[in-house]
Amino acid sequence: MPVFSSSIPILRIFSLDKAKEFYLDFLGFAADWEHKLEPDSPVYTQVSRGPLVLHLSEHHGDGVPGTAIFIPMEGIEEFQRELAAKHYGYMSPNILDQDWGMRELHLIDPFGNRLRFAERKNPSGSK
Repeated sequence: MPVFSSSIPILRIFSLDKAKEFYLDFLGFAADWEHKLEPDSPVYTQVSRGPLVLHLSEHHGDGVPGTAIFIPMEGIEEFQRELAAKHYGYMSPNILDQDWGMRELHLIDPFGNRLRFAERKNPSGSK
């Protein structure tokens, strides 16, 4: 019987510097590794925050700008406060209470990729 692991989304980027500003400085991810075939070739890199792993690629064909990824999480209010405290000049994220029982924090990276951080509302609805 097949056994599957978690998937790792590949998001298209166009500038490693802008990607680092957003994913590392703003979102608090760690840079795990970078790979280039040659000094002037496109970069392929991995960033992570805890168990959440993303691949970012400058290679044409590795993802389409505007891709949306859904990221289940816990502690969305704490995460929102952490981001708001950074005073990132390009967005001020807010939590959306969705009718289907989720609280979501929608972010758009500098390349148009959409990250939907989502936490299930508790049964009492007091969150």
